[in-house]
Formats: sequence, structure tokens, C-alpha cells
Amino acid sequence: MRSLMRNPSIRRSRLSEGELGEIVREVQNRVVYDEVDRLVDEVENIIEINPNLSEIEILEGAARRIVEYLGAAAASIRMFDPQRREMVSFGSYHYDGDMRQKSIPFEDSIAGEVVRRGRSCPVPNIMREPKYKDKEIVHEMGIHSMLAVPMNIPRFTVRDLDIRGVIQIYYEEQDRKFTSLERKVAEVLAKRVTYVIARKRILSLQRLNETKEKIVEKIYLKLGKREGIRLRDFFRLIVPEIADLVRIQSCSLFSVRGNRREVVLEAGYPEEKGYHGVGKVFDIRDEPPFDAVINQRPLGEYEHEVITPSYILVKNPWKSQLMTEGLRRFAQIHHIHSILYIPLKVGELVTHFMAFDCLDPRKRFDDEEVEILTFFGKEVMTAVRLEKLHDILHDFRNPAIATAGFAKRAKRTLDEGELEAQKERIERNLDILVRETSRMQELAFEIYGEGKEELRDITGELIERFEVNEVAIVEQQLGNITLVRDRLQPDLFVQCYPLYLGRIFDNLLANATNAISKEGGQIAIRSLRRRNSAVVEITNTGEIPREEINRLLDGKTTGRGLDIINRLVQLMGGRLEIESGNNETTSRIIMPLNKPGSLG
Repeated sequence: MRSLMRNPSIRRSRLSEGELGEIVREVQNRVVYDEVDRLVDEVENIIEINPNLSEIEILEGAARRIVEYLGAAAASIRMFDPQRREMVSFGSYHYDGDMRQKSIPFEDSIAGEVVRRGRSCPVPNIMREPKYKDKEIVHEMGIHSMLAVPMNIPRFTVRDLDIRGVIQIYYEEQDRKFTSLERKVAEVLAKRVTYVIARKRILSLQRLNETKEKIVEKIYLKLGKREGIRLRDFFRLIVPEIADLVRIQSCSLFSVRGNRREVVLEAGYPEEKGYHGVGKVFDIRDEPPFDAVINQRPLGEYEHEVITPSYILVKNPWKSQLMTEGLRRFAQIHHIHSILYIPLKVGELVTHFMAFDCLDPRKRFDDEEVEILTFFGKEVMTAVRLEKLHDILHDFRNPAIATAGFAKRAKRTLDEGELEAQKERIERNLDILVRETSRMQELAFEIYGEGKEELRDITGELIERFEVNEVAIVEQQLGNITLVRDRLQPDLFVQCYPLYLGRIFDNLLANATNAISKEGGQIAIRSLRRRNSAVVEITNTGEIPREEINRLLDGKTTGRGLDIINRLVQLMGGRLEIESGNNETTSRIIMPLNKPGSLG
């Protein structure tokens, strides 16, 4: 009542105290109640905005409700970028996004002042406000005044930062007076918006953790099985879990070679032939997106690309300057509308990266999506190391048996005496013993890298591993197997990793040995030149059904041997063939020929 009596108009009306009391009660019972009821409804409407929408959609939807409730003309949202010290445009309502500046300085701006001080700021006349720079746009829109209200979203993890921003509410009136009640209502509504964003982040964290748990659970599920983990199985298990979440069409894993100039396609999903050429080597000087993701440059947001330290997004691969003509054509054929590259580091060095082909034309990725894909990538790196470890343990068998065999032979020769007469034999056994123990050492170190590429005579490598397998057969007391050296053509030089080539032959010879029945049989080796290729054939007694051969070549078996062979052959640019019939099976390795000295 005292407040009413201070109003000149009411004082002139000469109302009695009783009449004033009646007016106060009427305002309290009707006007205040109706307004509070309307405000509560609006708060609930904002709180009930779907948290599964993107943050921009949530903010724009809330801006629309605030504008309509306050009878304003338009609204815009800006968020503070602490790295660039700028206020970045983050959505609007009834405000042409193409006309407004993408970012404005944090210093000397109304938006920056609101964020810095943490309280709302009324601007009765925009044209007379020196801190509001972009006056032409609001003049064209017929806007003359503004109320800027702070929006603060608290962090949810230690790594996060509090998100600070401002919602700028525009009015057509010039020299508008903003009441304390109007400012307080705007602040209340803005805080409810941050509640919706906070709820979205909580749900996102929950989904993120659930997805991570599924990925880890499936890893341990594979580890619990006797055959260990295989990268292609890992992709088959996990990619469907994340495909719906981020709408990816396919993904690929690349490893960076030690020379930092080449990358190798290690695995891909799906495994359709022609889509992912596992083992293919790329020179990064010919592949701009690979160079950008490995060397982390040039950072920035461009018309068709976004390049950040944590990911590179090619928004339109059909027009992006990062894409080569071949990649553009590939994207069009497979209907790829955007591509996400995520670097995977050891320390500060990018050792692997993943490429995700997306069905949708993406302009940006949410932090949640990037974190899930980065987590997936790191687990893939773990899977790569585990697969290598399992493969190496599997391939220790032959050199270990051979080492024991040649050591026994050398000791028997020494026990027999007459060392001078047996000198040549002893030296040969010791040479092989040194070679095989060195080989075991190389296998152990291989988990840290692929070794050095060299030019080798594939026939010489085959004969060497054939002799080692012969000792392994003797050590296992498999006397019912006959070993045959068929036609062996010398000087078939191939570019390869020698350790890989030896592992391929060890596994093929071990498979051939295991395939022979107790009744006995034969293992024969052969090498020849076929046009520009070197061909090695290992034939054993016994047949394999055609459907089983298809399963073996597709990697749909529990054994590791053939999977190791297939992958290593592909990594060196070769291919594996299997034929069976007339009570014999032939495994054939075909690799491109090179001339001595061609590697420089």
C-alpha cells in the first residue's frame, strides 16, 4: 500500500485506505497469481525441452519461448570461446544467422561484459551503445533495444570447463525502460535453459559410459576365448554398437609407418571387397587429409572442413580441397556425405588414426560423439597390440621347436666325438641355432614395429623355412610325412618384411603338417615366376571342401594361423589362394616381383 501511495496518479485519486487495501488484495489474488502461474508454465515448458536434441536446437527452442513470453522481437545466443577470447554465435530466433557475425571480441562488447560480470545488462538504445558494433543489421531489422542475460553451464568432469554465454533479447521499442521484474524473469528463464543443457550432458555422459562399457565388455569377451582377439572380429563386434549412435556408414584404421611418410590400412568395416583394401599403403604426400591428421595442420574452420587437434571433419568431401579426385569419386560412388578423421597418439606422436564415413552431411560433431569414437580408437589400438601379441605367441612355436631340435643335434654330435670330422655339421647346426634364436628375438620385438622392408629371394626364404619345419616334424616324431622339394626357381626377388615372409611360410608349413592324417602323406614345395609375379606353392596330402576353403579365406575360423597368413600377405601387397582336389591341397602365395637393387 505504501508503494501505491507513492504513485502520483493514485494519490490524486484520493482513495481511502480501505479502497487501496481492496486494490492490493485484488492485484495479489488475480494479477500476481495469473502472472506467476504463466511464468511457472513457461519454466516447465523450457525444462521439458527434449534433451536429446542438439545443444543448438535446445538453445534456439528456448530462445523462441523466451521471446514469445516477454513479447520481444528476436533473440540470439553467443558462447564464450576461452581459447580465442571471442563470443561465438550459437543459434538464434527471428534473427538472420547469415547476417550476424560468426564471432565478436570478448573485450569491449556487451556479450563479453555480461559473461565477465555474470549479470544481465539492459541496452535501452542500441544505436547509442558504443560496445554494440554491428548496428547496421539491427537497424535493418527494426530493432532498437536489447536485454542481455547470462547463461552458465557448470562442468561435469575434471577435464571440462564451465560454459559461459549470453542470450541477447531484442525489442523494437526505442529507449525502452527495463524493469527489475522483467530482468529477473529473463534471468530465471535463462537459468532453466542451462538446466536443460545440463540434463542433456548428464544423459550424454550416461550414454557415453554405457557405450564404453559395452566396448570394454566385448573386448574381455573376446579375450576370454582361447583363440584370443582378432582385429576383424573386434570391428564386427563393436562398430554396430556405435553405428546407430553416430550414423556412420563405415570406418577404417590406419597405422603410420616409422618413416612418417606412409600409412597402411590395417582394418576396415564393412569388409566388402573393393571397399577396404586391407594392407594397402598410402604416401601421405599424395593424400592431403592423411597429412593433415598426422601432422595436425592447418588448424581452423573452413567452408568444407573443420581441423582441430582432436579431429578433422570434412563436411563436404565432394567439394573439399583436402580430397583428391580419387577420394571425391569414391565418396560419390559410396554416397559418403561427410568424413571424420580422429588421430590416435602415443605421447604427442600420431601413430594411428581412424576414418569414419558418415551417411549424413555433418557440419559438426558433439563432444560426446567425438569422445566415444576416440575411446573406440584407443581400444582399437589396444586390440592391435593384443592381436600382435597373440600372433607372435602363436608363431613362436616353430622356431622354438626348431631351436630345441638343432641344439639336440649339436649336442649329439659333440657327444659322438671326432669333432674335426663333424666340424662342418656342427657349424651348420650352430648357424641355424643362432639364426632361429635371433628370429625369436625379432618376433619379440615385432610388437613395437614392423621392421625394415628389404628385397629377398622368396625361393631362398622358402627353402630355409622348409628345413626348419623338417626339424620340427622330427622333434614331434611325425615320421609318416615325406618332404619333397619340387621345382624351385631361384632369384625370385620380392619386396617384403623378411620376418613376415618367414612367418607366412612357417604357418603354411605347420598347417600342411597338421592336415596330414595318421596314415601319413607328403608335403611338397615349389616356386616359379608367373609374368610379373613370384609364386610359391605348398602342397600337402588331403582335401578341404570348397565351402571350408571359402570360410578359411574369409577369416571365419577359430584358428589363428591362416588369419595371420592372410593379413601379412595383404600387408606386403600379395594374395593367398587355396586349391583342393584329387586328395591334395595347395596353398599358393603370389607376390609382385622386384629386381635386385630396385629399392635403391
